[in-house]
Amino acid sequence: MYIISGQPLNFSDVFGYTSASSAARRGLPMNSCTRISSIKENISKLGDANFEHMTCGFEVVFPALLERAKRLGIDGIPYDAPVVQEICAVRDRKMERVPKESLLYNLEGLENLDWPKILKLQTPKGSIFASPAATSFAVVETKDENCLKFIRYVVNKFNGGAPTVYPVDIFARLWAVDHLQRLGISRFFEPEIRNCLDHVDSYWTQKGVFSARGSEFCDTDDTSMGFRLLRLHGYNISPDALSNFKKDNEFTFSPSQIFNLYRASEVQFPGEIILEEAREFSYNVLQERLEKSQLLDNCLISKHLPNEIKNGLDVPWYASLPRVEARFYIENYGVDDIWIGKSLYRMPEINNETYLELAKLDYNRCQAQHQIEWNHTQKWYEDSNLEEFGISKKDLLLVFFLATASIFEPEKSGERTAWVKSQILSNILLTYYFIKEAKSSDQTTTEFGKNISNIGRDTKGYKNVQRIISILFEALTEFKKDAKHQISTDISDLLHEAWGAWLKKLGEGAEDQAQEVELLVRIINICGGRIASKDILCHQEYKTLSELTNKICHQLQKFENEKVIGMEGKKAKYREIERDIQLLVQFVLQDSPAGISKDIKQTFFVVVKTFYYRAYFTAEQIENHVSKVLFEQVG
Repeated sequence: MYIISGQPLNFSDVFGYTSASSAARRGLPMNSCTRISSIKENISKLGDANFEHMTCGFEVVFPALLERAKRLGIDGIPYDAPVVQEICAVRDRKMERVPKESLLYNLEGLENLDWPKILKLQTPKGSIFASPAATSFAVVETKDENCLKFIRYVVNKFNGGAPTVYPVDIFARLWAVDHLQRLGISRFFEPEIRNCLDHVDSYWTQKGVFSARGSEFCDTDDTSMGFRLLRLHGYNISPDALSNFKKDNEFTFSPSQIFNLYRASEVQFPGEIILEEAREFSYNVLQERLEKSQLLDNCLISKHLPNEIKNGLDVPWYASLPRVEARFYIENYGVDDIWIGKSLYRMPEINNETYLELAKLDYNRCQAQHQIEWNHTQKWYEDSNLEEFGISKKDLLLVFFLATASIFEPEKSGERTAWVKSQILSNILLTYYFIKEAKSSDQTTTEFGKNISNIGRDTKGYKNVQRIISILFEALTEFKKDAKHQISTDISDLLHEAWGAWLKKLGEGAEDQAQEVELLVRIINICGGRIASKDILCHQEYKTLSELTNKICHQLQKFENEKVIGMEGKKAKYREIERDIQLLVQFVLQDSPAGISKDIKQTFFVVVKTFYYRAYFTAEQIENHVSKVLFEQVG
């Protein structure tokens, strides 16, 4: 499941083992002398080590081991070395600040313990906090039979040794799922991901979760990651467990842990105060750490962590497009990341060369398909002479990028084509023409050609009006053919009804440009085979989503025109529409007994995110993303 690094990577790691061996092997003089000599030769190097990268609880366990060695009469160890005194001082400060219960993972470094109370915290397998070291100490002190069974089981499973922590079933599953998603390859493992999250959900408690199943003790990191992934996948999960890690308006953390808390806070529903508090706290702490370059972590050694945190703060989840996120994460994925426990170790199912290789191959394969589609889109633009209607090649590229960065799977080319052409054509109709009231109130929307018979003109001639109608008909024919090929469904009537209804709204005086979002979502869902009947449009949840989406996108279009500069200014501005977006997220992620399908709801949010993206990023940032996502291969 995970492996300890084969090379000594950290002096605290080495000293922990060496001191423990010396204390335990009092009856083996030659081995003891060797270990004592090693301690004496290297003790000064501890002072040069990064405190954040010391193994978990080293400042608690190491002084305790030295004290035991001293009581055993082991001479020659520099007990009074300055660096030892410094570590003891750190231990004393921590003991004053942190409740003893929070240190029980390192109970082998503690004294005067209430063992009957501690043994009640055993996991069903008999371990103490899934720590073989802590459990072994419990065996020495109490002779508890369940603890002994756990140690025998672990030693047998690992051929005479024991890992720093076992099991790590919750932690390993959560981080594997998270990494697969961020690398853009989770779609290949959907059944496995569902099994992983079902496993985590089955062990979720009001306190949250720990890295190992069945633990009474829970931690910020696993609880934050677990909450976020379970919520994103539609599980009925409450953020209240995060309250257990908050004290005096602060949360317990390391940089990587507080970053996961920040990411969890982004999937907030309206009224969830604990997530509001978590986001405010975690954002401020991370921003301060970034500014001071204080991002060494006591849980993880990763050269990519600063970039990952910076990007996470710069790109809100609402503005994060799947292909942009995947491109960044592929470039920052840490195959060689080292995890810090009571020893330093790697976890192959989390940091895996095979994952990265698959992600790169898939990214480049998708990109090649997207480039073919871009060539076809440019030809359509030129053959249709869309420049004459005020659409530039740059406008076309932006719409193509937004569609492709959001719906990227090769098999969904029909949805991307429908998105791009529908958005371009609706923009033309909105921008250059006005539509007068339909001739009769009983006009059918399926005969949508009637709804554009009264298109007036500003500076364009009647021939141009007819030409744009012809281009629209040709596009709809293409959509129908693509759907017939890809989903084996005739969507002719649904397409005509969608466009006819939209044009009729304009003819009745609806001037809100954001109404095009409703059309766009409907067309994408039709071409993806998710809407099989117009009856779904009468569903109250669909109506609510449409109204909410139109409202959000209308506001985002205003923001795009204003282009607020500076992160603080952006934060303040976007808080204005935050509650509406939180409500949209709640509708999309929560299942309701008689609600519409999650896939249909997800399309609303996918489109909203592109409007948020356009409003949030500068032209230069967008240009950089376009270049990377569409035209630069990953190496």
